[in-house]
Amino acid sequence: MADDAFVTCGLAVVHPWLCDRMGHLTTRHYMGMFDDASYQLFAMLDPDADTSGSAEQGWADIRHEIAYLNELGVGALVRIEGRVTALGRTSIGTEYRMVRQSDGRLCATLAARTVCFDLVAREAAPLPDPLRAKAAALFGID
Repeated sequence: MADDAFVTCGLAVVHPWLCDRMGHLTTRHYMGMFDDASYQLFAMLDPDADTSGSAEQGWADIRHEIAYLNELGVGALVRIEGRVTALGRTSIGTEYRMVRQSDGRLCATLAARTVCFDLVAREAAPLPDPLRAKAAALFGID
């Protein structure tokens, strides 16, 4: 899959209150920024997610792997890009990259696995067909 398969799914500012005592974005807030971007990416795949996300279906993150590559300091403007890397029967693999806007430097990456979850039965559920179709159209995944 080509790098151009990434889509912008988040923009953020590294505010002072998001930083550790050394003035660097702290670990907990990297995850928060990636998490916010994941909601945006999933909304691109299922535009009705806000309204169709009934109490019967949801998502469960089951794996995250973050690589911290370059530090982000107070005031940094950040772009988060994401893409779908794999579709299983009930799960979706995604990858995100956090890029400093000022110089385009890759600062962190996140690889994630998320399961479609039946909230009533409390078990994994098949991925919706419209989501599969959108992932195929946007990222060449089937």
